[in-house]
Amino acid sequence: MARSNVCYYDKPMGFFYNNSNITSDEWDQTQLTLVQVVGSICCCFILVANAMIISAVVTNKRFHYPFYYLLANLAASDFLAGIAYVYLMFNTGKISRDLTVQAYFFRQGLLDASLSASLTNLLVIALERYISIMNWKVHSNLTKRRVTLLIALVWGISLFMGAVPSLGWNCICSLDLCSKLAPIFSRSYLIFWSVSNLVLFLIMVGVYLRIYIYVMRKTVVLKAHTGSINRKRTPVKLIKTVMTVLGAFVICWTPGLVVLLLDGLKCEQCDVLTFKRWLLLLAVLNSVMNPIIYSYRDNEMWTTIKNLMRCVLSGTRRQRSSKANIQRDSARDTSSSLKENTAEDSKVSTQEMLKS
Repeated sequence: MARSNVCYYDKPMGFFYNNSNITSDEWDQTQLTLVQVVGSICCCFILVANAMIISAVVTNKRFHYPFYYLLANLAASDFLAGIAYVYLMFNTGKISRDLTVQAYFFRQGLLDASLSASLTNLLVIALERYISIMNWKVHSNLTKRRVTLLIALVWGISLFMGAVPSLGWNCICSLDLCSKLAPIFSRSYLIFWSVSNLVLFLIMVGVYLRIYIYVMRKTVVLKAHTGSINRKRTPVKLIKTVMTVLGAFVICWTPGLVVLLLDGLKCEQCDVLTFKRWLLLLAVLNSVMNPIIYSYRDNEMWTTIKNLMRCVLSGTRRQRSSKANIQRDSARDTSSSLKENTAEDSKVSTQEMLKS
C-alpha cells in the first residue's frame, strides 16, 4: 500500500515497463529498421495524399459546401495521424524505455487525439448528412460559421481527449492499477476509452444504416413516379462514400479497441502484447485507405487531385528550366566576356609590336 502513495514522475519509462512485467516487447534491430522504412513510406503517402485532399477542397469551388469542408477536416485528422505514426516509429523499441513520462504522454496523446478527431468528424458528418437528407438535398444549409464552429469543436474535444491521461487519469501514483499496453495509463481509463469508442461506433453504424435505408426507399418512390432519377442530384453517392469510410474505420479500429478493453479488464489469459504491432499496422492502413476512398468514390475529387499534381510537376519543371536558362545565360556571358578580353589582348599586343 505504501507504493500507491508515492508518485514516480521522475522515473524513465523503463521503470513502468518493468512494473508491468513487460520484458519481451523490445524490437529486434532488423525488425525495427524494416518497420521504420515501410512505415515511413506509408506515412509519406498519408501526409501527401491528405494534403492533396485538403488542397482540392480549398481550390475547387465545387467543393465549397459543408460536407466537403468536414471531409477536409477528416483528412486533416488523418494528416495528424501520419505525424503521430512517424513520431511513434522513431520513438519505439528500446528507445521507448528511455523516454520520460512527459515524452510518453506526448507520443500517446498524438495517437489518441488523431483517433478522437476522426471519430468526432464522422459523427459531425453524420449530423450534416442527416440534415441534408431530411430535406432531400445533396448538401445541407449549414452556414460557414456553423461549420467553422463544428470544426473547432471537433479539435477542442480531440485535443482534450488526447490530454486526459496527462491531466491526471494515470497510474503514476498507483502502480498496481497500470495496464500493459500503456504502462502509465490506468486500466480504468482504457476501459472508458475503449467502451466509449465502441458505443460511438455502434451509434454511427445505426445512424448511417437508417439514413441509407431512408435514401434507398425515397429513391424507389421517386423512381416509381418519375420513371428515372439522376443520382448525381441525390445524396446517395455521398452517403456511399461516407459509409465506405466509416466501414473501413470500424474494421481497422475495432480489434484494437477490443484488445484495449481486455487489457483494462486485466485479462490474464489474453496475451495482449502479441497483437500490439499488428493492431498498429491496421491503424496505419486505415489512414492510407481514406484518401484512396475519397478519390475513388468521387470523380471530381480525383480530377482535381490530378490537376494539382500536374501543377506541382509543371512548377518544378519550370523551376528546373529557369535554372537551366540562367546557367546557360551565365555561361554565354562568361564566354562572350572571355572572347572580348582575348580580342583586346591581341589588339594591345599588335600595337606594342608596331611601336617596337
